[in-house]
Amino acid sequence: MELDGKVAIVTGAASGIGAALASGLASRGVRVVIGDLDEAGAHACAEAIRSGGGQAIGLRADASDVVDIEGMITLASREFDPVDIYIANAGIIGRPGLGTEQDWDTILDVNLRAHIRAARLLVPHWQSTGSGYFVSVASAAGLLTQLGAAGYAVSKHAVVGFAEWLAISYGDDGIGVSCVCPLGVETPLLQAVRSTDDPDARLGASSIEQSAAVLSANDVATATIEAMLADRFLVLPHAELLDMYRHKGGDYDRWISGMRRYQRALRAQSET
Repeated sequence: MELDGKVAIVTGAASGIGAALASGLASRGVRVVIGDLDEAGAHACAEAIRSGGGQAIGLRADASDVVDIEGMITLASREFDPVDIYIANAGIIGRPGLGTEQDWDTILDVNLRAHIRAARLLVPHWQSTGSGYFVSVASAAGLLTQLGAAGYAVSKHAVVGFAEWLAISYGDDGIGVSCVCPLGVETPLLQAVRSTDDPDARLGASSIEQSAAVLSANDVATATIEAMLADRFLVLPHAELLDMYRHKGGDYDRWISGMRRYQRALRAQSET
């Protein structure tokens, strides 16, 4: 895929992986619309890109709201050109444990339905032009699981499934899809989980940090952009995740038993 001159929307891009992706794309000549609930952060990210010679505009946008998604698409077309790339990056960890009905509605809206709603709006146009690129930022939790947080684990599994479906259904129409599945990344989301008082949430943070090295957001952005250029579906910034995933698929019962042991060990650590 050629990036220079393209137009991209990146959600959740005021900080973390989203901001790194927006900056990385802009450095390759992509004109970027930065959406985030943090309006000041979105504008600051766009200003930093413009200061470096790139083209970007920021706005407050709820990535799960159809009206806001339409607003980002309209803004991109008005300020730049029709959208070529959509990066569904915004995500939340959600409530620990099983959560309530409202908790599930919230996390599925942000972590899954946001991707579906954006695809509904963009795919028909991309089909008509024979090109377009959709990036779903999922998580290693979408291939493995997330200790302590059912909503996060399930929603990220669903994101991987939806991205797979997009790639299969529309690849012959010229639409590329990448699904990003990192383990631990130094972002505000991880920092928030670290600082919580909830034992299930702390368990999740420990499992993330002890499973592999915690990467920077720039590391994940670099791996993602390289995958886009190569039109590669699965993006694994942590190379060891592939072996973990193969181990899970090779013997599911053994993997579940191992995860139980791992969970017990982490709980024992927290009590000492």
